[in-house]
Amino acid sequence: MNTNRLSKTIQQALNDQMTKEAHAAQIYLSYGAWCDSEGYGGTANFLFRHAHEERNHMMKILEYILKRGGKPTVTAIPAPPADPESLHQCFEKVFQHEVDNTTAIYALVKLSFDEQDWATWNFMQWFVKEQTEEETLALDLLDKLKIAGGEKADVDMLYNLDRELKDKPDDATLAQEVTEEKP
Repeated sequence: MNTNRLSKTIQQALNDQMTKEAHAAQIYLSYGAWCDSEGYGGTANFLFRHAHEERNHMMKILEYILKRGGKPTVTAIPAPPADPESLHQCFEKVFQHEVDNTTAIYALVKLSFDEQDWATWNFMQWFVKEQTEEETLALDLLDKLKIAGGEKADVDMLYNLDRELKDKPDDATLAQEVTEEKP
């Protein structure tokens, strides 16, 4: 008896996304290592925490595939891209990676909608919200660096930004959480 509740296309798309999440963890790990080697220990700490978060996303998908009777497929993870050349470029690459990941999440949501796989569609809504948060965090990094002077930020500004990122919360306030009393 076949107990797999996932179509072949949904199962493959979920497995592909699982690999993307593992790759995202490697990217954050790589950029964190670069930051640390450049003296940005606080930023490295922030990126290392996000590497861990991406691995958790991978595990959520793996577990979902198993709970739906499917077969997770663990494949090779592509190497992360080359090191950034500046903190500004690092933040730009983080943002672009998150946008690319959002695009992949949306494609999976659309596929689950088109196949009327409502369980997967519902499961993926958590990732939609999470990607909104991830993009917001990446935009916040770019905004903070822009205020500090962007590519021309002086060492004092970069030092302060690095110190702030060490303890920065790993989540962002989303628009749907804002009220008049709590903007």
